[in-house]
Amino acid sequence: MYPSGKYSSRGPALIPRMKTKHRIYYITLFSVVLLGLIATGMFQFWPHSIESTADWALDKRSVHDAPLVRLPVSSPIPERGDLSCRMHTCFDVYRCGYNPKNRIKVYIYPLQRFVDELGVPISSTGLSREYNDLLSAVSDSDFYTDDVTRACLFIPSIDVLNQNSLRIRETAQALAMLPRWDKGMNHVLFNMLPGGPPDYNTALDVPRDRALLAGGGFSTWTYRQGYDVSIPVYSPLSADVELPERQPGPRRYFILSSQMAIHREYRAELERLKEENGEALLLLDKCSNLSQGAAPARKRCYKGQVYDYPQILQESSFCVVLRGARLGQAALSDVLQAGCVPVILADSYILPFSEVLDWKRASVVIPEEKLSEMYTILKSIPHRQVEEMQRQAHWFWEAYFSSMKAIGLTTLQIINDRIYPYAARTYEQWNNPPVVKWSSVNSPLFLPLIPPRAPGFTAVVLTYDRVESLFRVITEISKVPSLAKLLVVWNNQNKSPPEESLWPKIGVPLKVVRTKENKLSNRFFPYDEIETEAVLAIDDDIIMLTSDELQFGYEVRGLLHSFTSLADAFHPHIPAQPYLARHSPESI
Repeated sequence: MYPSGKYSSRGPALIPRMKTKHRIYYITLFSVVLLGLIATGMFQFWPHSIESTADWALDKRSVHDAPLVRLPVSSPIPERGDLSCRMHTCFDVYRCGYNPKNRIKVYIYPLQRFVDELGVPISSTGLSREYNDLLSAVSDSDFYTDDVTRACLFIPSIDVLNQNSLRIRETAQALAMLPRWDKGMNHVLFNMLPGGPPDYNTALDVPRDRALLAGGGFSTWTYRQGYDVSIPVYSPLSADVELPERQPGPRRYFILSSQMAIHREYRAELERLKEENGEALLLLDKCSNLSQGAAPARKRCYKGQVYDYPQILQESSFCVVLRGARLGQAALSDVLQAGCVPVILADSYILPFSEVLDWKRASVVIPEEKLSEMYTILKSIPHRQVEEMQRQAHWFWEAYFSSMKAIGLTTLQIINDRIYPYAARTYEQWNNPPVVKWSSVNSPLFLPLIPPRAPGFTAVVLTYDRVESLFRVITEISKVPSLAKLLVVWNNQNKSPPEESLWPKIGVPLKVVRTKENKLSNRFFPYDEIETEAVLAIDDDIIMLTSDELQFGYEVRGLLHSFTSLADAFHPHIPAQPYLARHSPESI
């Protein structure tokens, strides 16, 4: 062990001398390093761009503050759009990857101002309030990510909701300049007003490569089943007008038409129906005698009498929604908000969110050529069913139509369900309003007394050679509101069924199945086309039953089913009997 005097004589002599000589140097060096770390942290975590913040509020982030991007005339233009696109061909699901929450991640491009070489903007409106609300909702949701490398879906900050405000070529060039465009793969565009005069196409005219389109006016010709998403045309009145709660039930008017500037042929037909049915039908139009300062969009008139709109919609059981220049109409949203059952006459129109929503529960769809029969068709619907449809219509609006947030998040949820089908929402979750629950278990006392109209029933008609009688049976059965599908079992192996053009035109799918043997038991075969729980088996000569009787029978069957479910709840040892035994014809 060293003597303490020797150690202390060297140590204390060296340390004070080093502090005195280098004190300023070390303090300066430490200060520089500390300031560098602080600056680096602020640069990394401070929200210095729109990519790293969910704040899309217009009052804090205006399009006028966004960086300017000039589009050279020679900028590439995307392809028109591939009508053959499907999720397995034009969408890279592997980019979404697996995650424990089964939720896609959505990236919103930074806001930019695109102008041509002369400085003219590509849009006359810039960023609309509606599109800003949609982007804000997405950025506040669990779908959003500010990390572009984690994104499964990309949303451009280019507003294409209203095609009337766009320069088509320049907008397409701006899309092609997006860093992750890659021919539109995994990109979604939101559009509510497609087309323009004189053609008014039913899909956005902007060339968009393989981008998925959430459109508000699709027809069966432009809609890519399972790829595009049909969305509603948002009604600004939804945010400006709060309607009082109205319980389902009889209303002052039976049918109401409130749309302005409809085709003169439709107007003439509605006026004829008005003459035939009097006060049961209210036919409104644009007001020509409003006082100065009154908002025309908030008023409707009939023979000089002024009505508040959309409040007047709550006074009718059914409200007509006709096609205009475009298939998609904002009037549909107004009607749903009022709890009025929409009567939709727009051939080939793809109803909003029809991929997941069962519109038979909330609306009546009538071919345009049968407008003259509208009153008779609606009168055949039982009062109790009308009340259920009124309730369902208002809930559809509340859940999926009431705001741009509801529209945007519903669209993303539909896409999410396609990518993670094993975790997708069920039919009941999409279509059933919230019910009374006890300890998270549905009480059997709150089971509906009638089955939901969504599943309906399948009519299986067995026939051999009585074509005229068969067609009469089909025509009568098609009037039953709860009919979901009609299946004709053709039992004649020596004769072909009539040509397709000769069959009655009905509002539900009709399928003809040819059998290999002439057997009466063929009516009981579990055909793949039967997707409903309830099945009506009937012969081609049963013509004495009316549509009201068939509907009553279906509802009674639902009542018995509810009692059976109630019995099962209290006596779980009693097995429930299936409605239709799944046996082959040979075993029957």
